[in-house]
Amino acid sequence: MLLAIDTSAGSSVAVVDRDRGVLADRSIDDTMRHAEVIGTLIDDALREARVSVRDLSAVAAGMGPGPFTGLRVGIAAARAFAIGAEIPLVPLVSHDAVARERYGMGTTGGLLVVTDARRREVYWSAYSGLDEVGIPVRSDGPGLCKPDALPHPDLQRVDAAFVSAAELGMLAELTYAHGRPFASDQPLYLRSPDVTLANGPKRVTA
Repeated sequence: MLLAIDTSAGSSVAVVDRDRGVLADRSIDDTMRHAEVIGTLIDDALREARVSVRDLSAVAAGMGPGPFTGLRVGIAAARAFAIGAEIPLVPLVSHDAVARERYGMGTTGGLLVVTDARRREVYWSAYSGLDEVGIPVRSDGPGLCKPDALPHPDLQRVDAAFVSAAELGMLAELTYAHGRPFASDQPLYLRSPDVTLANGPKRVTA
């Protein structure tokens, strides 16, 4: 049984089980209030699923791509929860959950998953389909570009305003069950944050 957290778009938290499916799914599509709502979403999801922290075997975290401020809230929450509960954190690419959801709805063939990166840019990931156990096969990306510079124009485009933690969690269960590798434990910001460290004190002249 997993707790899944993703804040690469809105804020989404779910409790899932490989055999019983999605036990709780709480989300808010507001992209500006991740820090304010993530704790409440976690509490509500655990309460709805009627599970305690000790019932969980891991925390699945969406590693993006996503804007710096929002994405780091979910990753930090997932890491803190995993440390406190003494359970592992399993990282996944957030776009993979979007692709899994679309293929689960019956979509076939190649997909280009696109999400808002702000600053008039978009994140993208290309997929060729599902593998033999139902895991999306990412053929390219994740990447960052201007909307008019999107690659793979031959693929069916999916504009996603939201990433489902429920899909992310079930993908984590599937990935673990079949011994497939998880994503890197590094956030996919794909660009530097707005705020950077100063090079040193400014020189003062009389």
